[in-house]
Amino acid sequence: MIAPHPFPGRHVRPHRSLILLGCALLLLSGCSNGKDNGKSGQKKKANIPVSIEVSRKKTLPLEISATGHVEAFATVGIRSQVTGTLKAVHFKEGDEVKAGEVLFTIDPRPFAANLAKAEAMLARNKADLDNARREGERYAQAAKKGLVSAEQADQATTRVATLTATVQGDQAAVDAAHLELDYCTIRAPFAGRTGEAKDEPGNLIKANADAPMVTINQIRPVLAAFTVPGQHLRAINQYRATGTLKVRVVEKNGSDASRTGSLAFIDNTVDPTTGVIRLKASFANPDKTLWPGQLIDVRVELTNRPDCIVVPSQAVQVGQKGPYIYVVKADQIVEYRPVTPGMLAHGETVIDAGLQAEERVVVDGQMQLADGVKVEERQNPIPLKDEGNSKTAESLSPGTRGRQ
Repeated sequence: MIAPHPFPGRHVRPHRSLILLGCALLLLSGCSNGKDNGKSGQKKKANIPVSIEVSRKKTLPLEISATGHVEAFATVGIRSQVTGTLKAVHFKEGDEVKAGEVLFTIDPRPFAANLAKAEAMLARNKADLDNARREGERYAQAAKKGLVSAEQADQATTRVATLTATVQGDQAAVDAAHLELDYCTIRAPFAGRTGEAKDEPGNLIKANADAPMVTINQIRPVLAAFTVPGQHLRAINQYRATGTLKVRVVEKNGSDASRTGSLAFIDNTVDPTTGVIRLKASFANPDKTLWPGQLIDVRVELTNRPDCIVVPSQAVQVGQKGPYIYVVKADQIVEYRPVTPGMLAHGETVIDAGLQAEERVVVDGQMQLADGVKVEERQNPIPLKDEGNSKTAESLSPGTRGRQ
């Protein structure tokens, strides 16, 4: 027997419809929650922090960069010109000496004795010569009177001539002995700085020995020797014709110090093997900061180049398509900009094409960037790396720059 329906007069189908409606609402609610969760799970992409600098217009020196070394203005190896015993050394190693200052004394006694012997020989032969001249005069008078033969008179004349030559030889020997005695006192030929002394008092010194007793370098003034590619020779001669070319030595220790001199020498040939030409510049070097043998960076200033667009060298990057810069536009979105870099100077790079003055460029953080990426400027910028010395000329070749 079938039990009666709890709601008489109603059909079962409406109840099933309510169940289906509830399921649909649950599904819609789940879909809605899923969409919300998806939106909340998405994070807003952060702007990339970068360091930004502004391109500027400047007048820069047109320079040729080179690496060279310091040379003494003059160098002399002191050697004895006589053989003898070293009596005294009158300086300390590394001393500054003046021109004509006594450096060494060799025992002069043997040379003084030789001088005395030569002077005695000269005096004796002079006396003989005087007597021979008187005899010659007497024989000449007697020959005129027929008292002696002409042959005897000629012999007297010949004796005078012979003794005259002997006296001249004796005088030369005396002069040589004087000179050797003077050589016992060895003096500095010019003002300079002494090196290591090779001999001590009591040593036997040989004349013109292979090794010098001491070497003196003149370092005020001083020379800087360096080489540049031969292709720059034309520009050097062109600008040198208008006046003296300035040459700067840049310190490698990161300081602002530099020394300015002038171009003093251009070699008369370009090395056919390497294609470079040798140059020298002279520096007053009053504080003796430049030392012979020291490696240095040299800048030859040719002229000034006005209206250069410059950016920090760190801004210029090199990609597969060549050099480029990221330029930051007003909306903080970066633009990939191909550029033509020129010379380097004072830690900055000249942009020959592709950039204008007063444009903002990225100098740090380029590795995370791409064209169209939005950036924000760092509040505490990372200090820019100085390539060499940011306060001094970095590298330069007239009209060209070596591509990285």
